[in-house]
Amino acid sequence: MTVEEINGEYEYQTGEVIIKTFEERGLDPAQIPAVLVHSHGPFAWGKNAADAVHNAVVLEECAYMGLFSRQLAPQLPDMQPELLDKHYLRKHGANAYYGQ
Repeated sequence: MTVEEINGEYEYQTGEVIIKTFEERGLDPAQIPAVLVHSHGPFAWGKNAADAVHNAVVLEECAYMGLFSRQLAPQLPDMQPELLDKHYLRKHGANAYYGQ
């Protein structure tokens, strides 16, 4: 965030930065219902309050897994983008074929 955004309407501007980032990256907030905002923390949303809380808990668990993985094996490479897409797209979108 810029200094002006921080010193202005901070809460509003934080939301604007999230929206702008999703738009610039072509992301669908219905498909990615939570984010970690740098130097701030988690934001989550859903169809209702219970859904938003669930998404926040899932985000927190994913963050813990990432943190612990890096602590145990700092040299651990990032997941290949192709594998990340495979895991996501087989469960979501028009060509989804796997569900649990």
